Amino acid sequence: MQISPLNLIILISALFILVALVVFFFRRSMNRLRQAEGELPANDRAISHELLRKVKRIEISTRNIVNEVFSGEYHSVFKGRGMEFAEVREYQPGDDVRNIDWNVSARMGHPFIKMFEEERELTVMLLVDVSSSGSFGTTSQEKRELAAELSAVLAFSAIQNNDKVGLIIFSDQIEKFIPPRKGKTHVLRVIREILYYKPKDSTTDISKGLEFLNRVIKRKSTVFLISDFLSSGFEKALQIANKKHDIIALRVADPRELEMPDIGLIEFEDAETGQAILLDTGNRQFRSGFSKRSQTQSSALNRFFKSIGVDHIDIFTGQSYVRPITRFFRMRARRLAG
Repeated sequence: MQISPLNLIILISALFILVALVVFFFRRSMNRLRQAEGELPANDRAISHELLRKVKRIEISTRNIVNEVFSGEYHSVFKGRGMEFAEVREYQPGDDVRNIDWNVSARMGHPFIKMFEEERELTVMLLVDVSSSGSFGTTSQEKRELAAELSAVLAFSAIQNNDKVGLIIFSDQIEKFIPPRKGKTHVLRVIREILYYKPKDSTTDISKGLEFLNRVIKRKSTVFLISDFLSSGFEKALQIANKKHDIIALRVADPRELEMPDIGLIEFEDAETGQAILLDTGNRQFRSGFSKRSQTQSSALNRFFKSIGVDHIDIFTGQSYVRPITRFFRMRARRLAG
């Protein structure tokens, strides 16, 4: 088929216009990217690079722990929601007659039974406290950094088992909600949000996080509530949430919150309220009283968890979390087996 000179000119003109439009939109997109990068303050760019380094460090360290320690432990403890239909096969002596598929048996003229398999997929929710008390830390890390590492371990364990992971960040309000999804990219986003999310409020209300969880997550889920639990009034909300979901409480703490060292006269500021107080840590009686009060509060919290059937793990900054989490997994596995 031959093309007339006029049609050829029209075709070439159309191609030129198409190429010009592609180049125009490409250049405009690149200019916007350059402009956005140029408008970003130098200190924010430095924070962005530091964030990437921290996320990468957490990914590498937790991935090794998950691969070497937690993968099998996680699978043995969190087995899915139940059994789902898989297929039918011919009846064999000893099979449970309650599983006979009468419709298929009638069509085939001899008995068939239904086969079921474990429904593996879980929804794992990370309910993370980002109030200002999480910025406290007297060791190599802050409580907030420890919370991010714990979240990474649990999230990577979950995606290795093809489970979904979601995130609820709260202070005394709901700060951010990331719906449950699968995949490594999604988990890295979760870690990034926990590390560098800037909360709108500094105080804590755990009940708000639990109430929101019950409203938005309809399916029974495994929920890791990660907080220092320096809050009150959440007991009823936790009881209600635990009836719908399987909640595990991870209390992150700093060793100095349980025992005060002798560092002389020092001013402390409450990270959540901003209230300052001058304390004489050189006073032995004061240190002893501080330690007793802290231990009493910790014991009361643990008794409450036990009374409502919520498993809990105490984890401290500057210490390995591998042993307490492994101990928890194995304790749960024994309990399920029994």
